Amino acid sequence: MEIHDLIRAAIEHGASDLHLAVGIPPSIRVNGEILFLDRPVLTPEESRRLTFQLLTDAQKERFERVKELDFATGADGLGRFRVNAYRARGCVECALRMIPVQVRSLDELGVPPVAKDLAMRSSGLILIAGPAGMGKTTTMAAMVDHINEQKRCRIIIIEDPIEYLHHHKKSVVIQREVGQDPESDTHSFAAALVHALRQDPNVVCVGEMRDLDTFSIALTAAETGHLVLGTIHTQNTIHTISRIVDVFPPAQQQQIRIQLANCLGGVISQILLPKLSGDGLVLATEVMVCTPAIRRMIRENKLEQMMYALETGSELCMRTMDSCLLELYETGVIHYDVAVARAVDPNRFRQLLDKRADK
Repeated sequence: MEIHDLIRAAIEHGASDLHLAVGIPPSIRVNGEILFLDRPVLTPEESRRLTFQLLTDAQKERFERVKELDFATGADGLGRFRVNAYRARGCVECALRMIPVQVRSLDELGVPPVAKDLAMRSSGLILIAGPAGMGKTTTMAAMVDHINEQKRCRIIIIEDPIEYLHHHKKSVVIQREVGQDPESDTHSFAAALVHALRQDPNVVCVGEMRDLDTFSIALTAAETGHLVLGTIHTQNTIHTISRIVDVFPPAQQQQIRIQLANCLGGVISQILLPKLSGDGLVLATEVMVCTPAIRRMIRENKLEQMMYALETGSELCMRTMDSCLLELYETGVIHYDVAVARAVDPNRFRQLLDKRADK
């Protein structure tokens, strides 16, 4: 049993992930569910051997020191993968995420068309929000590819690790990897962002926005004439804005609200859901496009009013997550239980369904 054979089997099953854990056979995630491959149970020695087949000598040395490692790698004829190697109960295990060789278009992914308009802006902050594993990086890569095909500009992407590999089309695309290894391009998102602004960018993409320094520099970049794309681990638009503000000390938060109100262009929140047909996953999205009214809500910290703005903003292609779930359920794409479980307000969602059924 070799790691490339397991990767090939995962690809043949249409898996998004491959997991190696001691005491069970190698497992894969298909359409959101964990399945076991028809392979022997992994021993501690076998799990370590298979995991180490993915690591360079420098990565092995670092892993032995820090006990966990995030990186991306590729295999001829198989594609590219994001890998997390770790220790559990003293054993070496790993999780691999499959990365498609080709960047899929926004249309293929099912991202609302307004994402193209947001991507073509010359400045501002555009955020892709959602829980882990919900395709945020894939959506950002598709937006970058759209810019790359449409505009002659300079795009700088900062990731940990680099996942999708972009080719120069109309644009020049620079990809920098964050890490502590000697082979890494930079040691932190914040440091890379500071230097990116001195590298003549039109567009700056941040693989994950998670700390005060990164948010602060990203806001400044968006305010000073750059388009900044970033992903963030939040559930929806309101949580996204609250998360950014709450990262800062209380004395700075009103100033951050003003900055955010001035430069935020839009937020796309997304989740992946199993299709009723059982043949894959479908993307559900909430879309917020900043308007003067929404900017005022951010400045005045009246975020509770934002849901109404999203519900009534269909002319600007805005929508709530619950309205998207309702559409997917009524068109037979997802199951009722899936829709209710993912609704922002399950009780209100059920009432809305009942009202429609009575008509």
